Parts: sequence; C-alpha cells; structure tokens
Amino acid sequence: MNWYNVGKIVNTHGIRGEVRVISQTDFPEDRYEVGSKLGIFAPGEKKPTVVIIKTARKHKNFMLLSFENYPNINDVEKFKGSMLKVNENYLEELDDDEFYYHEIVGCDVFDTDGNEIGKIKEIFETGANDVWTIKGVDGKEHYIPVIYEVIKEVDVEAKRVTIELMEGLLS
Repeated sequence: MNWYNVGKIVNTHGIRGEVRVISQTDFPEDRYEVGSKLGIFAPGEKKPTVVIIKTARKHKNFMLLSFENYPNINDVEKFKGSMLKVNENYLEELDDDEFYYHEIVGCDVFDTDGNEIGKIKEIFETGANDVWTIKGVDGKEHYIPVIYEVIKEVDVEAKRVTIELMEGLLS
C-alpha cells in the first residue's frame, strides 16, 4: 500500500486541536475535504495514525486542520513535524493533461533540442500557476513556471519532461 505526501504539520494552532499544515498537494480541495481520511506519519515511523478531517480552512499560507477524536491541543501536539499522506486508494483518475505531484517530482527535464536541463526536485504553488524547482545538471536550482508556453511534453511513464526554453528562463 503506497502513501503520497499531501502536507507537513509544522505546528499546532490555538487550543481546539487544530494543526498548521504546509500544503504539498495538487488538489487541496479534495485532500482536505471534511470527512477525508489521511495518514499522519511521525518522523521515522513507517505505520501511520489514520485520521478523519473534521474541519479545514485556509489561513495565510497554511491550511488549518482538525481531526475527529482529537479535540484539543494536547491531543495533536505529538503530530508536530509529521507528514500528512493520502493512501493510493483515494487517488482519482485525472485528465490527460493533469498529473499528481508524485508523478512529476523526479522527472528528468530536457529542452526541445534534447539537451538535459536537470531533475524536478519539488513543486510549489503561486497565485497564478505551479512552479517546478529543477536541480540543474550545472548544480544550480532553476524555477520553471508550469504554463503551456514552457511545458511541451510530460511523459510520466518515462519520467521525462520536455520544455521550451524561453529567454531568461535558466538565468
């Protein structure tokens, strides 16, 4: 059974059992929906604590979540530093031009001439679009906007992405 990251619990919030989460999911509206089941993986643990989301709300750059049967701060304090993950059984089929983060991270990136640029290390959201952080073959980090003008082909089976190099993109 595979589990995929959807966020990291970085702190508690208030006294009513809420946790502050840095979201790392491509579909926050689905992952943090009231009634959804997630696994909490404490650092070094292989077996999760399965929880059901009781409340979810956005607050600044975080998600604030509470879980059923964890009504106060003392119940959730132990979750600080843990990863929130979704079980593969809860992943939905996507359209042809949509991908889960775990399918993209680790892909090799090439330009349209076939030159290797690097490997996708992480994904973060901006207000307009996602941005892929690429660890370049030159050792530098590059930030690639996920827009149709740049991303030309994504082959998750081959773990390969082809991009159109626009002026200033890798500087």
